[in-house]
Amino acid sequence: MQDVKPGSEDPAAPAQPSNVEVPSAAQPVAKPLALMPQPITPVMRSRSRRWFFLAGLFIIILGGIGGWYWWQHRQFRVPEGIAFGNGRVEADDIDITPKYPGRVAELLVDEGDLVKAGQVVARMDTRDTEATLQKSEAQMKLAEHYMEEASANLVQQRTQQKLAQQQFDRTQALVQKGYSTTEQLDQRRQALDGSNAALKAATARIAEAEQAIAATAHDVAYNKIVVAEGVLVAPRDARVQYRLVNTGEVIAAGAKIFTLLDLSNVYMTVFLPTEQTGKIALGDEGRIVLDALPDLVVPGHVTFVSATSQFTPKMVETRSERDKLMFRIKVRIEPELLARHISEVRTGLPGVAYIRFDPKVEWPEQLHVKVPQ
Repeated sequence: MQDVKPGSEDPAAPAQPSNVEVPSAAQPVAKPLALMPQPITPVMRSRSRRWFFLAGLFIIILGGIGGWYWWQHRQFRVPEGIAFGNGRVEADDIDITPKYPGRVAELLVDEGDLVKAGQVVARMDTRDTEATLQKSEAQMKLAEHYMEEASANLVQQRTQQKLAQQQFDRTQALVQKGYSTTEQLDQRRQALDGSNAALKAATARIAEAEQAIAATAHDVAYNKIVVAEGVLVAPRDARVQYRLVNTGEVIAAGAKIFTLLDLSNVYMTVFLPTEQTGKIALGDEGRIVLDALPDLVVPGHVTFVSATSQFTPKMVETRSERDKLMFRIKVRIEPELLARHISEVRTGLPGVAYIRFDPKVEWPEQLHVKVPQ
């Protein structure tokens, strides 16, 4: 072993920089900066939250796509021979309007109420017409009294005319035999002419009294109609959709007081292309499924097929344009079913109407009739 002299260097030992201080065993060695724990800053926390949000949103989107795919495969496929289209449940409007102008005296129903056919829904103020009616009835009685007087006068004039005729005939015979004078015959002739004129006048007064009775009868009938028309009734079973006036308002003839929905004629309107419309006929069986009540399947039948197309130009040249032809079709709900569930009928609800134009095709199980009991 060689002794190393102080100040000499071992040629086998690695060279050490002269300015590096070698730590002793008791002094800890400093770690590099990259290996030391870093503090969590607000920027790092914001980025972490953003990544969590994006990951959650991505998972939700994937779940939605998967659910939609599953739902699509769960839906039944409509067989050939059955057409379908989207639509809304509708009903015909019935406007309650007065026939004559006047003041609204009373409103007996309000919006949303169910009314029966013949039920009184409003009354107009007809007091002035009722007074006129009483006057016409009094004139009618007076005309009848005139008629009785004219009839009695006619009987009297007929009697006098008959007597004058008999006296004239006897005097004329006596003159021919020389037992009476020509002067007496002239007097009898004048009396007979007067009686004939009086009889004619009495007959004319009978006709005049008859015309007076007819005129007053017309006035009475007219005023009774005006009074009766002041009572407004519902023509059919319906629901009050709108109330358009208030009690006490003066309105014109034909002004709307109520708008009713005819619940005896409820239907869904759909639009189908030419290819399907050409196979559909009036009376074809249908089914209606509402979005709000998907568990119910309501039966119906086709009551209207439009003779003209919509949603297309008038001049159709190409096949692609002809495919755009859409025809309006009504599927009416069975009236018997409506009568049993009239309080449950709702209009304006969207849904799908199915129409079976091929009677050989069976309705799928999902479209079997299901209605409330």
